[in-house]
Amino acid sequence: MSSVLNLPPFVVVVILGLLLLLGAMGTVLYSTTFGPRARLQRRMNALFGGGRKASKQIASGTARRKSIQGKLKNIEDTRNKRRGYKLREALMQAGLTMTPRQFFLGSALFAAVAATAYAASGLPQVGIVLVAIIAGLGIPKFVLNFLIKRRLKLFTKNFADAIDVIVRGIKSGLPVGECMSLIGREMAPPVGTEFRLITEAQRLGVPLEEALEKAVQRVPTAELKFFAIVLSIQAQTGGNLAETLSKLSEVLRMRKKMRDKVQAMSSEAKASAGIIGSLPFIVTALLGIVAPDYVGLLFTHPTGHLLLGISAVIMSVGIFVMRQMINFDM
Repeated sequence: MSSVLNLPPFVVVVILGLLLLLGAMGTVLYSTTFGPRARLQRRMNALFGGGRKASKQIASGTARRKSIQGKLKNIEDTRNKRRGYKLREALMQAGLTMTPRQFFLGSALFAAVAATAYAASGLPQVGIVLVAIIAGLGIPKFVLNFLIKRRLKLFTKNFADAIDVIVRGIKSGLPVGECMSLIGREMAPPVGTEFRLITEAQRLGVPLEEALEKAVQRVPTAELKFFAIVLSIQAQTGGNLAETLSKLSEVLRMRKKMRDKVQAMSSEAKASAGIIGSLPFIVTALLGIVAPDYVGLLFTHPTGHLLLGISAVIMSVGIFVMRQMINFDM
């Protein structure tokens, strides 16, 4: 038993590497079996019968559906391949005015400050690299994603009202451009900001279709993509734009209603997952207060370090699985 507990560092590294490899393989297997692409394939098989039959039915769509798919593909594929463009796009989606260079400099400065504070705290120096990586890459990315999600959620919340303004303006005899200008002046950000940018781009001679594509890059929501496709197709084929946008507004409100219903129904599962995920840390902290000598072996003994590493891998896999179970694509 003592020989098992006193493992050499090389064996510990090998064991941790094997555990990480198993976790990665499990993640890939789970994504392949239960991921979005697998769910989409199962839905296609259920609708069209699967295999060659599904491909034939999808390929036999009408010209109007192909036109819509082409517009959607153009909007989805308008991505610049230059290095750093994804970060620049993420900053635009978050509503930040900083450049990627400023973001990297700020992240590096924050990592240096965090590493310096960790080194001055007297803790083991082996964790300074991990602290620098988390402070320089993890925390800025987390904050950026949080700002993006908050801005997109606020845009989606008020976008249906903006479409209603356009519908009423068109029925009153106003052109679409004037309705967009009114939304840009009267509505609060980010809806008003985006429509103001679209109006300013049109005044500079940018076509409406291209201005909408730029707006979709800044606000990549399904609602704005639907709006851009409707206006692009209406400009080519004509039709009653007010009625089409009115139906689109109803669809967007129903989507929001369904999304809120799903969030309400899944709130219990999310709360349970949060409690289960935080329980080991809470118990460890309480034991550290009540019996510090009992828990301190995990942080001072080599075997304790090994057990902590194995526990971290198992906890990461468990949290990932729970997150996938409670994460609903809407």
